[in-house]
Amino acid sequence: MASANGATKNPAWYYNLAANPDRTRIEVDGRKIAVTPEQLHGKERDEAWQQIITAAPRFAKYEQKTDRDLPIIRLVPRPQSAPAS
Repeated sequence: MASANGATKNPAWYYNLAANPDRTRIEVDGRKIAVTPEQLHGKERDEAWQQIITAAPRFAKYEQKTDRDLPIIRLVPRPQSAPAS
């Protein structure tokens, strides 16, 4: 979620993902995994938002602090063709 603590603008990382989706990687348990970021919209976003605020209610306050819809990004693992570096 690109909340930026409820700031009026999205955080810089959100724009970096949008500009470089093919270079996005995460690290989990010391493994680097190539992922594709997908912004959720409509019903998918609404369902994800409910899951987020159920698990971490403090995030609901961020939405109340701003006029923007907080972007929710899903990271989808890319098929492995070569190890990510």
